[in-house]
Amino acid sequence: MKNFYVYMLLTKSNNKYLTYVGYTNNPNRRLNLHNSSKGAKFTKGRKWKFIYLKKYNSKICALRHENLLKNDRKKRNNIKKLFTN
Repeated sequence: MKNFYVYMLLTKSNNKYLTYVGYTNNPNRRLNLHNSSKGAKFTKGRKWKFIYLKKYNSKICALRHENLLKNDRKKRNNIKKLFTN
């Protein structure tokens, strides 16, 4: 059975912290793609690090959680604060 992961990345750009949320079945490979400018367009040209990673047994569950996290600014900001203060 394949596992899927929902992740949040953090970077600092122009003295501002930015986050990115996504899902994957291979977190290390996905982070390498983002950091080599071959990931999502928004992540190009920046160096990212994981600040959140959660494992799921199904793609459907991972996609649902990814969508919730992308749209829940309060939760995203709370996670971000743990790594920026």
